[in-house]
Amino acid sequence: MPKVFHPRKEKFVAASSPHPENTQYKISIGEEIWGDNYIPVLKVQMIYNGEISGRRSPSYPLGTDDYDRVQSTIKELIDDSSELISKLIR
Repeated sequence: MPKVFHPRKEKFVAASSPHPENTQYKISIGEEIWGDNYIPVLKVQMIYNGEISGRRSPSYPLGTDDYDRVQSTIKELIDDSSELISKLIR
């Protein structure tokens, strides 16, 4: 299967228990193929033991600060990527 998402800039956030050890959230800015077009997107993916889980949506266990840390990292990534974002959305 061909690659659909092409990250250009990314950051990682460690996931809290009860996620398994070595679980991270990967936050990326890049381009995703939608039909015949490359669309600029922000994407959050789950990583288990270094492997992206393509079929599992991000989950934020209640009672942890995972959601807040991911949202803070999203804001950082967007703020640090203004030039890249401008290039992607022209």
